[in-house]
Amino acid sequence: MTTARTGTYMAGTGKGARGEAVRAGARAGFAARGVLYLLVGALAVRVGLTGSGEQADRGGALGQVAAAPFGAFLLWSLGVGLAGMALWRLSEAAVGAAGPKGHKAHKRAASAGRAVFYAASAFLVLSFAVGERGSGAGSTDRQSRDVTARLLELPGGRWWAGAIAVGVLAAGLWIAGRAVLRKYRDHLAWGRLTANQRRFMDVTGVAGGIGRGLVLAALGVSGLKAAMAFDPNEAKGMDDTIRSFAQTPAGPWLLLAVAVCLVLFGFFSFGQAKWREV
Repeated sequence: MTTARTGTYMAGTGKGARGEAVRAGARAGFAARGVLYLLVGALAVRVGLTGSGEQADRGGALGQVAAAPFGAFLLWSLGVGLAGMALWRLSEAAVGAAGPKGHKAHKRAASAGRAVFYAASAFLVLSFAVGERGSGAGSTDRQSRDVTARLLELPGGRWWAGAIAVGVLAAGLWIAGRAVLRKYRDHLAWGRLTANQRRFMDVTGVAGGIGRGLVLAALGVSGLKAAMAFDPNEAKGMDDTIRSFAQTPAGPWLLLAVAVCLVLFGFFSFGQAKWREV
């Protein structure tokens, strides 16, 4: 079954007709995403264990990178890697994704949406690299409130904010569900992986996908609460969302579990950089 699926996938890769530069950009993008999730997860673990005031979000991760030796070079590398990911997704939107059904309209639309997301992420990282610290620590919480406030000011703003929040919630559940079903295998050179490599991808892919999906779903829930209450202060960014897991009946243990899953998603992204068919 696995062999047949992999063969079908490989047969469709020619449709993408992407150059080696775009493929290299995709792999660099997966690696850059892995670094960011690894750092965010590590910061979240620290928050869960010590109650640290450090920001467990993109800005906190970039601050950690900037403080490291050769931090400026690393920041530029991350930004360029994410730009490479955006370019790859844009190529999928333009000529179709590799694999079966990659030419379908909904697949290409999804790739276009991902291209916009990664282009924005690359812009924020590169802005941070040149000294624009507005994308820095704590900004995801503030940005969520600011964006929600602007939406609520629009005619029918409550409905717009609610619709976007439902979309984020649905995306989180979709990501977690696909991880449980191990759909990521369809995009890997699964037949060429060793038993240990498959085990690595399954552990990091399932746990990491669930953790990432839970964070997105919780972001969506906070946005929905903000829309229903007509109060932008109810909206949360990634840092506040991760911290909110400690307020559940499971307490800090749930926060720690989600944090570890985010670390695992970082490692999963590294695996995708090496073994994903692009």
